[in-house]
Amino acid sequence: MYTLRRWWDRHWSQVMLVSLIVSAAWLAKATQGAALFELYQLVTRPFQSDTTKQELLTDARVLELQARLGELESQNQKLKQLLAFQSQQKGKGIAAPIIGRSADHWWQQVTLGRGSQAGIKTDYVVTAPGGLVGRVTSVTPHTSRVLLISDPSSGVGVMIGRSRYMGIMRGRSNNKAVMQFFEKTPDVRKGDFAITSSISHLFPSGLPVGQVESVDLSKNPAPEASIKLSAPMNNLEWVVVYPTHTNPE
Repeated sequence: MYTLRRWWDRHWSQVMLVSLIVSAAWLAKATQGAALFELYQLVTRPFQSDTTKQELLTDARVLELQARLGELESQNQKLKQLLAFQSQQKGKGIAAPIIGRSADHWWQQVTLGRGSQAGIKTDYVVTAPGGLVGRVTSVTPHTSRVLLISDPSSGVGVMIGRSRYMGIMRGRSNNKAVMQFFEKTPDVRKGDFAITSSISHLFPSGLPVGQVESVDLSKNPAPEASIKLSAPMNNLEWVVVYPTHTNPE
């Protein structure tokens, strides 16, 4: 007993220190560090000046304003590009922002922030810098729903600009589409441009849709070409809408 007491007298401080460390570690784990953070805040609060707090708030506000300014500059640049594109087209188009796009239907459809009150009607043609985007399928007074040409259900009558061979193009739910030719031996090669054809009932002729990336002439039941869509379907923000009978070449 005497030996145990002597040992305790010599080592009690170390035992208490270890106990405190273990208790602190357990408390930190149980509260995910919240208790220690609150204790730190309590101990250091008297040393925190109002000036420091004000500086933190000011810095946060500056960062917010810088982010807002960057976004405004980006939007301004996009609008300038859209206006330049719109001024080059024939006919009077309606500029419209994209305000809705579902992650589940990213390549199938978008919602525009313009509707019948802006003059948009069902089946109007939707374009963007690069070429054809899709067509309007439904309209409300303030919004419009657009079926994109990247949707597999969206069939577009197209032709190869160089050789004038025609076919039907369908989307692949990405930035590419497949063109199925009417002829068994079409004159088509990599690098050719595809445009809407004169037999298309939904779109005016001559609108750019994309460029041929590869050709499979042995494909059954008809030869096919892989088309890379020319409009930036994956990151559209603004589009221009035209009446169906207008050809915005």
